[in-house]
Amino acid sequence: MADIGKLLVLLGMVLLVAGLAILLVGRTGLPLARLPGDFVYRGKHTTFYFPLATSILVSVALSVVFYVISRLRR
Repeated sequence: MADIGKLLVLLGMVLLVAGLAILLVGRTGLPLARLPGDFVYRGKHTTFYFPLATSILVSVALSVVFYVISRLRR
């Protein structure tokens, strides 16, 4: 049971850091969520947003981070 508690605390800290990073990126004016390749459909009563390019960029960045972490742990 203590392992689950430690995991929850770690996940909470990761979410806190991610939230702060998103706030800081939002204040810098970088167009992270408005990249070419992000699809937006605005209908009469609905809006659909699919961030394809942003998802790919975040995926590549996280892959690089996890690769570096795994290489440092060896």
